[in-house]
Amino acid sequence: CLFSRGNLSPYLTPPKDLDSKEKVFQIRFTREIFRDYQDYINRLNLYRQRVWSCKISGKSNLTFEEALVSEHHAVSKAQKLPTELMAPVLRMIQYSTLGLYELVEKIYASLQEAVFEGLELYAKQDGLEAACRILKILGSDGTKMYEVGWLLRDKTIISTSVIKGEDLIHRRPPVSRNTLKIFIRDATSQNAPWVIHENLAKRYGIPIEPPNDMMFGEGLQKKGRKRREDGPMGDPKKKMKNDEEHINVPIKYPIDDLLVQPSADDHALLKRPPLATDFRVPKYSVGDLLMVWDFCLSFGRVLNLSPFSLVDLENAICHKESNALLVEIHTAIFHLLIKDEGDYFTILRTKKRKLKVTLVTWAEYLCDFLEMTKTEELTRNIATVRKGYYSLIDTDIKLKILRELVEEAITTSPVREKLSERVDQRQALAATKRESTRKAKDEQNSSIDGLQDDNESVDEQGKGKEEKDKNNISRSKTEGKRHGVQHLETEIEKLSIRSSPLGKDRHYNRYWFFRREGRLFVESADSKEWGYYSSKEELDVLMSSLNVKGIRERALKRQLDKLYSKISNALEKRSKEITHKLLLEEAVLRRSTRVRAQPRDNPSMSFLKYVNKWKDN
Repeated sequence: CLFSRGNLSPYLTPPKDLDSKEKVFQIRFTREIFRDYQDYINRLNLYRQRVWSCKISGKSNLTFEEALVSEHHAVSKAQKLPTELMAPVLRMIQYSTLGLYELVEKIYASLQEAVFEGLELYAKQDGLEAACRILKILGSDGTKMYEVGWLLRDKTIISTSVIKGEDLIHRRPPVSRNTLKIFIRDATSQNAPWVIHENLAKRYGIPIEPPNDMMFGEGLQKKGRKRREDGPMGDPKKKMKNDEEHINVPIKYPIDDLLVQPSADDHALLKRPPLATDFRVPKYSVGDLLMVWDFCLSFGRVLNLSPFSLVDLENAICHKESNALLVEIHTAIFHLLIKDEGDYFTILRTKKRKLKVTLVTWAEYLCDFLEMTKTEELTRNIATVRKGYYSLIDTDIKLKILRELVEEAITTSPVREKLSERVDQRQALAATKRESTRKAKDEQNSSIDGLQDDNESVDEQGKGKEEKDKNNISRSKTEGKRHGVQHLETEIEKLSIRSSPLGKDRHYNRYWFFRREGRLFVESADSKEWGYYSSKEELDVLMSSLNVKGIRERALKRQLDKLYSKISNALEKRSKEITHKLLLEEAVLRRSTRVRAQPRDNPSMSFLKYVNKWKDN
């Protein structure tokens, strides 16, 4: 059974009537005291079992002491949030119904343009970009002006000046997504919706009462509220009258899913199918795996990195030997960061590194990046990488390193330019689609009107044939226009900027579909658990289990209905590919009984054959 420290009962109280001279046994990291040696050993052995997890970072398979240390590090990291940002960030968290991933993204995006005293960023100085620190926020005729101190590499201020807001250059928010994720978990007592700790709310002036739209009925009482003036139970007659009125008021659906009460007509809702969870990476790392894979495929041309499958990436990450796929991914992102000439480029120039990363030297550049992150969980692996043992690093740490690289890559100019280009292309295609749809409707309507006018002037003998011919012509034109609109929809989808969940179910679990992967992924509300559906039958049962009386499940059902053909086709295609793969593996196994088969012949080791066909030589 996996415990978290949050589920642990309070530490044992010291034995009663302890004598100051009495010999006892004490556990060092909990300070618990025992008279009996066997009780002490039993408790210590419990703490030594790897069944504990850090409730803040989500890291599991820890001893109790390791979980304590992990929580301490996570809290220390969360406390790095600038004081000026505490109140606005806490306001965005309080009573938010977003999942952890979406909430982090929302806050991260809002901080992208945040400016406050003490913030370090870049600004234009004499036509060049230079590092600076905001010393004071000024106002001049409604125009924001800023007094900044220009910084050397060691953060020393060499001079000051006053600049306009338009001269500030926001390369990245003042805190990382990972710091925000840890801060959210540490600052809250529950997550559906998120509720921050009461003492923290009072300290920063955050409202404690939930918003009105979360209240179901005027009579809802929350623990801790004042009792009614007419006594603890209120006036019994008044209460009965209020209850009767509440019962008689018809509920207007949809409402919040958690407020939907089972009714007689809900018996048709089927039980949700169980999720497959046979990932090779830890379940809490699946989100990082998907993020890295989706980024690499979405921006493959920018990275000069040819496509690869999600399964190949997962197998490569778990492989305990160096492999070309992982090396190519790291190298491609390093070249992108160098091309951007940002912080990483500056570090390399300072160390007088060559600006061409090779398959032999890539580990040195990885060490430079890990030093730049200043994240203890990552920097402690520098020595291992330098010794040439990168492949032996824990799988979850490999994925965290890649996630940090991707987050850095997203801020680069080439990626932002590509995003802007795709936005423009999507808008142009969307406008063309609207125009095509309008023309198709106009032509269909005019064809119908023409048929009615012509039908009035033909005799009975020719009427049937002419109507049939005109109908066929009209139908042909309309279908041609419809196919054109469908083609435009496909092209718009190809230009998708980033993946987002299809929707959420009653319990805030998020559902993800990637057009290049034939699985429907499900992410838990706290982002610690992942699973997936892989068959059309499971998709059908899932859709039948959704209750459209709830706001979230109704929206999710609509999205699944809209994309049903696309998702079901992808699921069936993957099932056929897996069947083919199993047949190949069986053939390899049969051949290996006669001839020693090479490991690369096994389809599950196909990542070893990866060659980057888009590499910029």
